[in-house]
Amino acid sequence: WGSTDSRRVHSRSGSRAMGVSLRLQKRLAASVLKCGKRKVWLDPNEIGDISTANSRNNIRKLVKDGYIIRKPPVVHSRSRALKNLEAKRKGRHLGTGKRRGTREARLPSKILWIRRQRVLRRLLRKYREAKKIDKHL
Repeated sequence: WGSTDSRRVHSRSGSRAMGVSLRLQKRLAASVLKCGKRKVWLDPNEIGDISTANSRNNIRKLVKDGYIIRKPPVVHSRSRALKNLEAKRKGRHLGTGKRRGTREARLPSKILWIRRQRVLRRLLRKYREAKKIDKHL
């Protein structure tokens, strides 16, 4: 429901110019080109030739002649997302107003405790191996 994306609104009549319906041709072209109907481009100047095509072979011929083209994929750039991530690495956009979880949810104290214990145990192991400490200290 909600608002409709202008690219996704499809008319019931299909590709219509000068009263000629090219729904069949668009469907066949999508099948031949192995893509969706929204990726099929029919040359508006060659509607007469395209409207007479009623078989896959005729569609293949029109593709070869360049009257029917598969449109390129739509680019969804990640440049803004990467730029924002770079800023976050520098510590931007992480103030109190941007935080949703509690402090415990964002970095549990248990994990901090585990890290601290591991660091201390590593240090003790190093001292024992270096004979700086022993059991009778």
